[in-house]
Amino acid sequence: MRRTWIAVGLGVPVAVGLVIFRWHTHSNEPGESHAGSAAIVEAAAPAVVAATAGKALPLLAGLDLTKIALSDAGATAPLPDGKTARLTIDAKLQSVANAVMARYRLPEAAVVMIDTASGSVLVYASHIEHGSMRDLCAEATAPAASVFKIVTGASLVDTAGLSPDERACYSGGEQRIRESDLVADSKKDKWCTTLGGAMGRSINTVFARFALQYLSAPAIEQMAKSLGFGAPLAFDVPVQPSALKVPSDPLGFARTAAGFWNTTLSPFHAAWLSATMARGGEPVRPHIVSEVVSDSGKIVWTASGPKALERAVKPHVAHAVATMMGSTVTDGTSFRAFHDPEGRPFLADVPIAGKTGTLTDAAAQRYYTWFSGFSHATKPASNPAAEQVGGEVDKPASPPVAIGVLVVNTPIWTIKANVLAREVLRAYFAEHNEKGVSMPNLDEGNRSVARKKRK
Repeated sequence: MRRTWIAVGLGVPVAVGLVIFRWHTHSNEPGESHAGSAAIVEAAAPAVVAATAGKALPLLAGLDLTKIALSDAGATAPLPDGKTARLTIDAKLQSVANAVMARYRLPEAAVVMIDTASGSVLVYASHIEHGSMRDLCAEATAPAASVFKIVTGASLVDTAGLSPDERACYSGGEQRIRESDLVADSKKDKWCTTLGGAMGRSINTVFARFALQYLSAPAIEQMAKSLGFGAPLAFDVPVQPSALKVPSDPLGFARTAAGFWNTTLSPFHAAWLSATMARGGEPVRPHIVSEVVSDSGKIVWTASGPKALERAVKPHVAHAVATMMGSTVTDGTSFRAFHDPEGRPFLADVPIAGKTGTLTDAAAQRYYTWFSGFSHATKPASNPAAEQVGGEVDKPASPPVAIGVLVVNTPIWTIKANVLAREVLRAYFAEHNEKGVSMPNLDEGNRSVARKKRK
């Protein structure tokens, strides 16, 4: 079995020890299939990076987000010395996320949802079916898979000047990328698409060829660094850095750029990536604590307003990537997850953009799926009845949100990350009274959960 040392790249000194990674991966999902070596921790606990200046708040040291308590008054989590953190979490949405993960008996799963305007974390949910609870939202041990195409796509726009409409013809690359797949061949390349279409349908060969033609390892590394890889993200608790190692050989480089291996990601980072694209490339510091209360009930600290961080990518780059991500839901790898069998969208007129990722660790029998996405702000709806009586004409638009979801299944599985994301987004927009959006059905007792065999 092949063994590979994976280290945080980009020259950022953040490691707290080394972790051995090994994996053999394959997948047969159309447009998402990856085979070969990819990342999964073999031994040793994930290295949790200590908070650094400007990253996490010393006052919140010891905040335990594996013990979030929900009540009618909201959500709280314990702090040392008897203090309590009041959280920005929406208790109803958190309950829905927990209920969906439990209903489908997911071995491991995590959901992070962020209000992209304020940075408030609305959902921060980890689920482990068997074993001790961990903060999966902050762990960056799962392979990033095709979510890494967000980084490659941004680099292709920024470095090479490509647009979402850039066309390419291709063949191969569904299960794995071979050297022969990297060579254009008019006789074999019978399928054609745009860069945006390749993002939406996660076409590996297009990304691999474009990366080999237009990009270099330093260009990929620099874009990954700008988008949060290799360093702790600013948050109220430490977040394990997502890792990247770019191979020097052309085939390894092309495979990595297409999202096959050599990268890891946390659910928190997945949400952060989409929030950054939704905000035009300028991230906001996410936060989950609104107040800290002493053991006597006195408020001893209150969070300040939204804090914009250093720009990650140029506005036109973020806009291009957001455009490419939009095709994932409209006609790509998440069309079926976000539409019923008749093609009707579960979220009605709410525009959703996203990126899926899929990798299978055959040796460990673990099947990883991702969804990183965001909603656009919905338009206010006219209210003729209110207008007639002199009331408010429009209802407020639903604030846009970003979501990062990871689902780790076994060969016998129920749902993937994009379906879990859809259900939490349904709850959010139903809660905001979006027309045509209903709450997910969480009545487990009325129907059995269909389980599928991973081939």
